[in-house]
Amino acid sequence: MLEPELRPTTKPQRSDRERTGGFVLIVAMVLLMWLVETIDIVAGNLDGAGIHPRDPEGLVGIAASPFLHSGYAHLIGNTIPFVVLGLAIAVGGLVRTLAVVGIVAIVGGLGTWLTAPSNTVVIGASGLVFGFATYLVARGAYSRSPLHIVGGLVVIVIYGSTLLTGLVPTPGISWQGHLFGALGGLIAARVLHRARRPAAAPV
Repeated sequence: MLEPELRPTTKPQRSDRERTGGFVLIVAMVLLMWLVETIDIVAGNLDGAGIHPRDPEGLVGIAASPFLHSGYAHLIGNTIPFVVLGLAIAVGGLVRTLAVVGIVAIVGGLGTWLTAPSNTVVIGASGLVFGFATYLVARGAYSRSPLHIVGGLVVIVIYGSTLLTGLVPTPGISWQGHLFGALGGLIAARVLHRARRPAAAPV
């Protein structure tokens, strides 16, 4: 009689190359933000490429807006949390980092395009920052990983008040971008970490 076959359900560890790819992506995005802002200050008129709500031509801004800022103060305010939270995500590898960035950018961008006030232009990486934060908080609920749960609690302690105040309607600030960016992070956590049943062992 054949003995039951048991197979491990643990996932293989990610290689250093995968992690490095995630780190490089985050750093490259930050460098591009600073390059674009410098060009905008020198040459001007790049901010118009941001999200134009409900204008079909403004859909291009979904991809462009995270790299556009209203000055170095705005850029610095987004750079620090973007790097901290982005590198925490990059530990999961390049593919996961790309997936989180893509989901948050699309959900946050489309939500902003649909709901932000007309005749405005929305720019800045804060939507991605809010999405990164909610992803890191929510993923532990799906993965049940103690490391993810602890990481989420750390994010709440450091950025919890910012997340809450950023959702309060404030003149000159796109709370819609924050809200839908955060929603994108929740969706990314659900898509990438939803519980999977272990494969049944043959008998």
